[in-house]
Amino acid sequence: MSKRGYISRYLLILKKLKRDQYISFEELQRYLERQFEFLQENDDTLITTISKRTLQRDFRDIKTLFGVEVEYSRSYKGYHISSDESKDEKLQRTMEAIDMLNSINLSEGLSPYLIYEKRRASGTDNIYGLIHAIKQRAQVSFTYRTYGDDEISERTVEPYVLKEFKYRWFLLARDNKDGIVKSFALDKLSSLLITSRHIAHQEAYDVLESHKYSFGIMSPNDEQPTEIILSFKPLQGRYVKSLPLHESQETLVDNKNELRVKLKLFMTDDFIVELVSYGESMKVIQPAKLAKRIKKIHLDALNLYN
Repeated sequence: MSKRGYISRYLLILKKLKRDQYISFEELQRYLERQFEFLQENDDTLITTISKRTLQRDFRDIKTLFGVEVEYSRSYKGYHISSDESKDEKLQRTMEAIDMLNSINLSEGLSPYLIYEKRRASGTDNIYGLIHAIKQRAQVSFTYRTYGDDEISERTVEPYVLKEFKYRWFLLARDNKDGIVKSFALDKLSSLLITSRHIAHQEAYDVLESHKYSFGIMSPNDEQPTEIILSFKPLQGRYVKSLPLHESQETLVDNKNELRVKLKLFMTDDFIVELVSYGESMKVIQPAKLAKRIKKIHLDALNLYN
């Protein structure tokens, strides 16, 4: 059985356990056998019979790949995953991503039903090497070419995490040159070398906390987040409600005239670009300096046509 076939089976098991807790071995076995046609699309060499030994191995692999432990309850006489893990957003996003990749790779026969974005996430060549370095807590060195002036420099950094934003992958890492945590675009990175030197500062740097109030990839090192209030026209407001700008988004007004939301964020350039993209459908209520900056951008754009 191929790796893709195994992963497809793991996903089916997780979906079943997330939907119906305390499933007996016989129920799981019947469920997987009913999914034979789907699994066969991922691997036409698979064996349909699932033994208890095979299932236990699947559970171990699921724990390794997804960080989710499947347990057996003697009281309820069935397998289950903990309620916290079953609701974990990261697990759900991971399952969705792998599901999509499986769908895309099933066969050429799907092409009439899927339209792909022509732009692809760039800078992916070094992802696996960087993941290995992050897991091994190893410093890396590389050649880096900055945007704009195309200046080329040699960098040695302590890698912490990879993040995708706007079709690009970025490495968040502490630059040994000045000790500042920065973002490096992977499509500007080359000649990656994983060194034998270990990361020294990771315990003192909380990646999630440092980017808690960030939109996109930028995170100022010495600024405080700002309370921001935005007003959207009703139609645009529906989209903003269904796909919030940030996890801090809170609805203040929602009626036929507007959607007004409050956020707590750093006012970084990538956030400014996002706000400008809403054009006349969005108005900044506060802070005044943000409203002034957005207004200036729109006026400068208007002047291009005068």
